[in-house]
Amino acid sequence: MANPTTHEEQLEYLKKIEGQVRGIQRMIDQKRYCVDIITQIHSIIGGLYRVENEVFKKHIQGCVANTLKGSSEAEKEKKIQEIVELTARFRKSN
Repeated sequence: MANPTTHEEQLEYLKKIEGQVRGIQRMIDQKRYCVDIITQIHSIIGGLYRVENEVFKKHIQGCVANTLKGSSEAEKEKKIQEIVELTARFRKSN
C-alpha cells in the first residue's frame, strides 16, 4: 500500500527550528549569557516535540488506521507492534 501521509506542513516549523539553531550558534559566538542560550535551546526542544507529535498523530490517523481497516491480520498485528515499540522508545528517551 502506498503511503498517503505527508508531513509537508511540518516544513514551516522545521525551518523555524533551523533558524533558531543558527541563532544559538551566533549566541555562542557572541558569548551570550548562558541562561539566554538555555532558554533558546528549550524553545527548540519544544518545537521538535511539536513536530514529532504531529508526525506521530498523522501516522496513527493515516498509516495505522488504514492498516487496521484492512483484512490482513498479520499486517494489523505488525502495525500494532510498531506502535507499542515506538511508544516504549519514547518513554526511554524522556
